Amino acid sequence: MVFPITVISLAIALMLGDGAAAYLSLCQGKQDAEEARKSVGNAVTLLAFSGILMTVLFVIFKTRILCAFGATENNISYASEYFTYLVIGIPFFVIGNGLNSIIRADGSPAYAMLTTLIGCIINVILDPVAIFILEWGMMGAAVATIIGQIVSELCGIFYLTRAKSFRLSGNTFLLSGRIIKKFVPLGISSFLTQISIVLIMGVMNNVLVTFGAQSKYGADIPLTVVGIVMKVFQIVISVCIGIAAGSQPVIGYNYGAGEFARVRKIFKTILTAEAVVGFISLICFEIFPLQVISIFGSEDGLYNEFAVLSFRIFLSMIIFTCIQKATSVFLQALGKPALSMGLSLLRDFVLSVPFTILFALKFGVTGALYSAPAADLISMIAVMFIVKSILKELKEADQQSRAQRIPVKDSSRK
Repeated sequence: MVFPITVISLAIALMLGDGAAAYLSLCQGKQDAEEARKSVGNAVTLLAFSGILMTVLFVIFKTRILCAFGATENNISYASEYFTYLVIGIPFFVIGNGLNSIIRADGSPAYAMLTTLIGCIINVILDPVAIFILEWGMMGAAVATIIGQIVSELCGIFYLTRAKSFRLSGNTFLLSGRIIKKFVPLGISSFLTQISIVLIMGVMNNVLVTFGAQSKYGADIPLTVVGIVMKVFQIVISVCIGIAAGSQPVIGYNYGAGEFARVRKIFKTILTAEAVVGFISLICFEIFPLQVISIFGSEDGLYNEFAVLSFRIFLSMIIFTCIQKATSVFLQALGKPALSMGLSLLRDFVLSVPFTILFALKFGVTGALYSAPAADLISMIAVMFIVKSILKELKEADQQSRAQRIPVKDSSRK
């Protein structure tokens, strides 16, 4: 129930962080150091302000948010307790994740990975300590998460004082409408990728509660199982976005420098890597669904039956999802926010949300599971056209660039 607020916070963080990172890479390719410096400073200010604002809004609308995401009488007390403490760490979470994108774009992917790992490891270690040894329950789980987020954020802030390609000063943190208009649109695709998960979860949770209560599974089994499936889905998508986002600085720099052949080659490499990730994931979900679900706790009977159905149906077209997400991030790196945003909206909102409702009305609670593969299949058609068009555009741009670099022979001279 609380997971969506984390995703909303991450969506804001990535919109600002990925947008600033993409613009930073483009500026580096064009050798525009001043513009790059200002974009990073503005992004940091917006990250801090956004984190604080979201914390206030989440506290005010806590009960409405939990009910909107399908909270039931059996789980709302646990969700409410976890929510109350988790929101304290939202500003640290937003700033840490936003800075992580900028650190990658600055040419320090290893440090960016380290800041994330440190926070995760601290969280994993402190979870059992806070929950079982200190007996803090749900509050303990939230506190462990917050401490990990604070450490990750501090690592990111420390990096800013030693960045490779820019130096921040007081005036760079002053908000500029011109600068914000340059980098924020580049991060909208990342925002939509994350926020769509929230929209889908909101619709899906309410559909599962409504139609699950009319089935043999009841309301709580579908709600719990699909919540796990969505988290596993998020893990796979995070890997895919990680591959594409890790390539973003290289893509932006080379595109800004006019090295279109390199950009084309990188794009093909990314698509191949994403297809491999999707294929491996598909094999795991189709052949070993029970083993995957058991990681999150063991059950039997109807729970396992619905879990197997959920993994095999909902994630049956995950290869297409991986390719679609990679293409969206690639377009973002090229400075094409409108096309990137349109692709994200097509799969995650235009198709997934209505399909979830329509299939549930027609086929009941299991019908809702078919919304994801149907959306993946249709959106993949659009992806194919876009990929073909982009590769052609890059090839033509490379040929034109090569032609301009070849000296023209003077035919009047012998």
